Amino acid sequence: MMDKSRGLEVDCVAYDLEDSVTTSNKAEARKKIRRFLDQPRAGGIKETAVRINAVESGLALDDLTEVLKAPNLDTIVVPKVNSPSDLHFITDVIRHTLPSRHPTTPTPTPHFPPPLNILALIESAKALSDLSSICETTPYLSGLIFAAEDFALDLSLTRTPSLTEFLYARSAIATACRAHNLPSTIDLVCTAYKGDAGLKILEEECLGGKGLGFNGKQLIHPNQVAVAQKAFAPGEEEVVWAVRIVVADQKAERQGRGAWTLDSKMIDAPVVGKARAIVGRAEACGIDVEVVKEKWKEQEPE
Repeated sequence: MMDKSRGLEVDCVAYDLEDSVTTSNKAEARKKIRRFLDQPRAGGIKETAVRINAVESGLALDDLTEVLKAPNLDTIVVPKVNSPSDLHFITDVIRHTLPSRHPTTPTPTPHFPPPLNILALIESAKALSDLSSICETTPYLSGLIFAAEDFALDLSLTRTPSLTEFLYARSAIATACRAHNLPSTIDLVCTAYKGDAGLKILEEECLGGKGLGFNGKQLIHPNQVAVAQKAFAPGEEEVVWAVRIVVADQKAERQGRGAWTLDSKMIDAPVVGKARAIVGRAEACGIDVEVVKEKWKEQEPE
């Protein structure tokens, strides 16, 4: 299965040392993942991550000792982050083991690999109540992930198709990420992946999460990748709208106009900021924005 993952075209692949590995197999799994990550990078995977065991399990140090040897590791996914102390522990180990991969190191070169990232899984009421402190704990932190099943267990919730029982938690996590400028806001797993019905559920969950401020989703099967990528990428009409605003705003700025209209709707700084963000996201998703800009280069502020 790990070998098959190298053929994916995805933002991130996370290899697991936690729930999918029995206690008796932890040591062998660590070595297997470390050897696997010794291979040259897979061309279609932008970020390679390993989910270690929780700090409270007592297994995290052994996990880190092994996987931090891997030259092509980008991110450590830390489960069951309940308080800042969990991330302090991970940070101390990384700083001691790989001081050259601190976020303050120089621009990546062959001699200075890029900084290592941490993604924290939010799985409990305790974590949710301390989100601000968790987000401020370490410069390695690049985002939060909502772990719905463990959160439901902690609060004795039953997961329903509407996901309304998670609305507060999901909103809080997305808001915390934005407030602390964390680039990754990863939504809950969709357990449905088989057939058209399963993929329809996934699409609805993706669009719902996007509407709450998430910019990615945990996936458990390759069948889910295309649906999630399409859902989180800007749509064609959305890109056209954003490009028209960006093009027209450049002209409005030269004219000294801080507010103007487009299609009889007022355009001001917040709207322009949103449009620029959409254009940036479209470019990151591989959409040829320059073609759209060329088509709308004559757009004028009304």
